[in-house]
Amino acid sequence: MANRRPSSARWLEEHRNDPYVAAARRDGYRSRAAYKLIEIDAALAARSQGRGLFRPGDVVVELGAAPGGWTQVAASRVGDQGRVVAMDLLPMDPVPGALILQGDFLDETILEPLRAGMGPTGQADVLLSDMAPNMTGFKVADQGRGSLLVEAALDFAVEVLRPGGRIVMKLFQGPDFHALVRSTRLHFSSIKVEKPPASRDRSAELYLIGSGFKGRSDLFKENDD
Repeated sequence: MANRRPSSARWLEEHRNDPYVAAARRDGYRSRAAYKLIEIDAALAARSQGRGLFRPGDVVVELGAAPGGWTQVAASRVGDQGRVVAMDLLPMDPVPGALILQGDFLDETILEPLRAGMGPTGQADVLLSDMAPNMTGFKVADQGRGSLLVEAALDFAVEVLRPGGRIVMKLFQGPDFHALVRSTRLHFSSIKVEKPPASRDRSAELYLIGSGFKGRSDLFKENDD
């Protein structure tokens, strides 16, 4: 058997010793990523007098959902009266309380079943996006494709969120980073960029959290900040 590359050996060692991996197994989550969302929710609640990302009965749309750790968290928080619509390019096993869709979010044909899954109003209270491009190793190209996913998620959020809605989007540092933050600020009364403790130190990922969606009537207002 061929020897493992040093990077693979380091990853396996890190994985074995990762307390979030152990916690996910103990708590029944499909991935350690579930704790990123739990920590983001807790941080928002600490800043907002106990009001985090989710309310019982919320409609939640999740993009880039596989393998389903975030989906499990969202479904448990919104309860039986809520609704979670989760989609990914990859197939996902069912999650109780969630509708699972497989497809490419950038493909217009998937948007109709995605909207239908939100219910008769076609509106959502929360949009989650953990989407990331398949990395090619070419930094500029990867950053550009990542920015495209963030822009698409934000555009969809502006289309479907109810006033007061919340958003969480994964993004990476790059030339478009500050422009994406400014674009998000136009639509939400409060935004914050965070790296939750469960995000590995070596990862360049950050999460952009917006709360207090202003509604479509504010789409074309100037940002006075």
